[in-house]
Amino acid sequence: MAERSLMGILMEESSSSSASLLAALRFSVLPIVKVFTVCFMGFLMASKYVNILPPNGRKLLNGLVFSLLLPCLIFSELGRAITLEKILQWWFIPINVILGSISGSIIGLVVASIIRPPYPYFKFTIIHIGIGNIGNIPLVLLAAICRDETNPFGDTCSQAGTAYISFGQWVGAIILYTYVYQMLAPPPGETYDSIHEPKLLPTITLEDEIYPEKVPLLTPAESETETAVSATEPTLKDRWNYLVEKLKLKQIFQPPITASVLAIVIGVIPFLKKLILTDDAPFFFFTDSCLILGEAMIPCILLALGGNLVDGPGVGSKRLGLKTMAAIIFARLLLVPPVGLGIVTLADKLNLFPKDDKMFKFVLLLQHSMPTSVLSGAVSNLRGCAKESAAILFWVHIFAVFSMAGWMILFLRILF
Repeated sequence: MAERSLMGILMEESSSSSASLLAALRFSVLPIVKVFTVCFMGFLMASKYVNILPPNGRKLLNGLVFSLLLPCLIFSELGRAITLEKILQWWFIPINVILGSISGSIIGLVVASIIRPPYPYFKFTIIHIGIGNIGNIPLVLLAAICRDETNPFGDTCSQAGTAYISFGQWVGAIILYTYVYQMLAPPPGETYDSIHEPKLLPTITLEDEIYPEKVPLLTPAESETETAVSATEPTLKDRWNYLVEKLKLKQIFQPPITASVLAIVIGVIPFLKKLILTDDAPFFFFTDSCLILGEAMIPCILLALGGNLVDGPGVGSKRLGLKTMAAIIFARLLLVPPVGLGIVTLADKLNLFPKDDKMFKFVLLLQHSMPTSVLSGAVSNLRGCAKESAAILFWVHIFAVFSMAGWMILFLRILF
């Protein structure tokens, strides 16, 4: 009888653990499958057989998402969720983004030192290992999870998750357009493309070689321009424009970041929040319009992402080489997340974020397990290494479908 009761207990525990494992599989794998399905639709629409999403169309769709749909989603969700008290509770979110960039860059430095990528891609390798996607992909995954009414995070799943992710995006933008921008600079006097082009010897005319004194030090146009510049003092507007260009303020204050700042400012001022963001506010029609537009962000960004996979890795993969690309993908998807798990676990033991808020901890863990940031491709485009970055983004997002499912299963098992 004792043996039978003991066996019953063991069977009950086994069935409960199997049920929890199935639940973890459901809420981790199904969102990835949904994301993959919508991406495949974008891939199909962009293929030569359908050709509804050509390169120009995808560019316009990306611009629409980045300039309108994503800012609307951030403004409406973050503004409604945030308060001054919550800012004091959420302070670890931007710190987590900074710690993730530091730890990822250290791992990237170690990996790059071991594999020795081809010149001049040493810093490029560090950046594409160290900087993860803290905005778009986590928003997509959370939206897929929260669509299920039986999700483990409750009724506030979508609003809370979007608010947490949006609150860290402004820090990520500053890191991208300062640290990443400087690290991706080409070698002095060269460009990434010129390094791979055949070197041509400079042509010197016979007359210049025989009579070097005939070559003027300055052309008349250059001397006049230099005199005019030295004669006029820089105005206040010139100094401001120089400061804006030097600090890359235009790049930092992109539409999603501007929307985050506006949402935080309006959300923490009770008068403005009751005027615009609450359900019975006089100007709630504006917030409701933003909510409607924000709902279109997820399908649009997935269609554009799937369409971009049609172009393939291109010439960038040949420039980087198989060893470098494999090392970046392996380090970003398999080496960075365990370090992030350690950071979040240590912070949890030190009571650095709200207790019993599983969504908060889940978002922190997601920030460490994402593929390379899509915005690093935009910065790479500014620096002239867009082809190489496109190759990395192509492969890392394909393999991230499998790695993200595995990490999400582990995270959900830890949290629940």
